[in-house]
Amino acid sequence: MIEWSDEDLMIRDAVRGWIDAEVRPNLDALESGDLPPYDLLRGLYKTFGMDEMARASFRARKERERGDAAGDADADGGGDGERSGGGNPAMSMLPIVELCKVAPGLVSAMGVSFGLAAGTIMKRGTPEQRERWALDLLTLEKVGAWAITEPGSGSDAFGGMQATAKKVGDEYVLDGSKTFITNGPYADTIVFYCKLDDGREPRDREILTFVLDRGMDGLDQSRPLRKMGLHSSPTGELFLNDVRAGADRLLASGSGSGKDSAKQNFVTERAGVTAMALGVIEECLKLSVEYAKTRELWGQRIGDFQLIQLKLAKMEVARLNVQNLVFRHIEMQRAGRTPTLAEASAMKLYSAQAASEVAQEAVQLFGGNGYMSEYRVEQLARDAKSFQIYAGTDEIQITHIARDLLSS
Repeated sequence: MIEWSDEDLMIRDAVRGWIDAEVRPNLDALESGDLPPYDLLRGLYKTFGMDEMARASFRARKERERGDAAGDADADGGGDGERSGGGNPAMSMLPIVELCKVAPGLVSAMGVSFGLAAGTIMKRGTPEQRERWALDLLTLEKVGAWAITEPGSGSDAFGGMQATAKKVGDEYVLDGSKTFITNGPYADTIVFYCKLDDGREPRDREILTFVLDRGMDGLDQSRPLRKMGLHSSPTGELFLNDVRAGADRLLASGSGSGKDSAKQNFVTERAGVTAMALGVIEECLKLSVEYAKTRELWGQRIGDFQLIQLKLAKMEVARLNVQNLVFRHIEMQRAGRTPTLAEASAMKLYSAQAASEVAQEAVQLFGGNGYMSEYRVEQLARDAKSFQIYAGTDEIQITHIARDLLSS
């Protein structure tokens, strides 16, 4: 794949038109935090039938599993993916790219609810658990959060995890806190990672994954935290004090299952950042070219100066490289292949750095205007910086890539 197909471009233009009509007029309210993003995202889902496609895919999988149970149980092989077999993988990437040109936080809010919270339940849940929680998340009727990061753990998400689950009779009692949780303030459903309190050393304990509901006794969800960027994506903290969870809320019990599911989600999340980065790069380049053509100094447009031309040329190189990573990911999906953790880390490392550098250069090209919120490169620069931090910092990506190279 070297360019978008005609069908892809039709999808892109339709999504772009919806964004121009629904998101851009609400950008100030999203940036101020006065407007949570969820009704807008539900509008996107309904406009393009994404909710109905999710329902159809969910029901098809359910029927497939019933057939497998009645016949050969090996037919499905475990159902680890969500490919419907004939869909267009570009359909999942193009809305990400287009939304990130305007409000990257919308993609974070949507991706965590749909991709991480629902994705974990679909991969690790029983049929009853998927019916109970996942379908409403897949259609965005409910908002999901994926809670793994803690105040004292950061990049050492598993080793430094302090949240615990203690078996008491037929239930588990959960205690601990989580921070930097996307959708945390508004989540209806929370996928919560913690360690089994079984007397072993904390770093040796099994990672468990539970599904929690808003309003459970002992569960508190903070107000949105103030942060540098991604203001259209509410982020908060979770506090658990003697929260009782039955075994029906435990996903895929068994040694190592919680850590395995988290690592699978890291791959999904990091590959998705590449499409987010492409949106920011394309928008910054477009705005910079327009500005370079119209802004004049010393009687000539600034685009005629070589230093400005160098900035634009480097932006275009970054755009081409990140676009090619997106195309590669689409082709991998079509071939039924999932990136390795190292491959996803490499994609995320390069694209996150490229987006942040392009956005900063756009601010520099705009000069004093670029530092003003009236000119959108200011917002995009703040948002792009987050790509180098969440879903694993640049430093963690380097570690994963290097370990893979050294182990071969």
